[in-house]
Amino acid sequence: MGLFLLWFFFGIGVIIQLIYLLVIFGRTAWFKSFTNSSQNQIPAEGVTVLVAAHNELQNLKVLIPKLFQQDYPKFDVMIVNDRSTDRTKRLLEEMMAIYPKLRSVTIKYTPNHVTAKKYALTLGIKVAKNDVILLTDADCMPTSDQWIRKMTAPVRENDKIFSIGFSGYEVKSTLLNKWIQFETMLTALFYFSFGLWKAPFMAVGRNLCYRKSFFLEVKAFKGLWHLEGGDDDLFINQYATGKNTSLVIDPEANTTSIPKESWKEYLIQKKRHLNAGKYYRGEDKRKIGLFSLSHALFWIGALGLLIYFGLGQEWEQFLIVLGIVLVRSFLVVWAFKSASKKIQGTATPMNILVNDLMYLGYFWVLGTISYQSKDIQWK
Repeated sequence: MGLFLLWFFFGIGVIIQLIYLLVIFGRTAWFKSFTNSSQNQIPAEGVTVLVAAHNELQNLKVLIPKLFQQDYPKFDVMIVNDRSTDRTKRLLEEMMAIYPKLRSVTIKYTPNHVTAKKYALTLGIKVAKNDVILLTDADCMPTSDQWIRKMTAPVRENDKIFSIGFSGYEVKSTLLNKWIQFETMLTALFYFSFGLWKAPFMAVGRNLCYRKSFFLEVKAFKGLWHLEGGDDDLFINQYATGKNTSLVIDPEANTTSIPKESWKEYLIQKKRHLNAGKYYRGEDKRKIGLFSLSHALFWIGALGLLIYFGLGQEWEQFLIVLGIVLVRSFLVVWAFKSASKKIQGTATPMNILVNDLMYLGYFWVLGTISYQSKDIQWK
């Protein structure tokens, strides 16, 4: 009976994993970009780049000049100074004297019934000058001077409500950074691949565009005010469809963030991100859950069978299982490297096979803790 269950787990895991790797994730791995021929024919619509910042003095010193290097004719930058206790307000006053299109609003306190970042974003969006809103974070940098143009093009030119982009992390040589690169790419594979299949369900607020008018019309954070996270993925989860949403897969449309330097800081961050997942629609929870379940079944079955046949010296069966494991490993490496090249323009180092095994503990242990946690905070 035990051997049967191992084969059963292994078989189910193999089938579902192949579907994800070849059919679903393959949509991103095989993605071919196209050029919008109308780009130079449609008059440029105004864009507001919006950043909510809490004690981000050093990052804003770098970000603000970088934003004003963008090659786009009509945009302004709105910095929401959210309860900062450093010199952020003074810096913004100095910067506004240099950059006439820089604007700011200061928040001195957050009402009790709302969470800090949603309140900051809502206030910033309400006072934004333009209808097209492009969101990023204070520690994020555009990867090119075409970021505004390319990220907002689907909203400005193709009548989309949402435009979803990629935000990666700076590459470092540490084990933590390689894990961050792996997990970030896996997340991107989920939201880009399902988005390309006309079933978008999440995004990252570090690189997201939508219309102010739609945000205000639907009272975007209605029902979400009490949740610390989810200002990006839960908003998308509620309102994005295959018709009103576009994916921007282009290395020039990305942003790059500063990665966490310690496992403790990283786990606190991911705990907040994973906590928001329990509020997804049921069908969207299943998109991630089915992959993670089949991933666990595959490795439980594979390792169990390899140990069983190895101890019993049944080498023919052992080699069959090992061969299937190697084939899946090849497909995992292919999917991640191909997707990375399409999305980032290069295959970022990420210890793919080692981190694929680590994902077992990450999802089932940290995911369970995050799901049950009630002490989630932004800043």
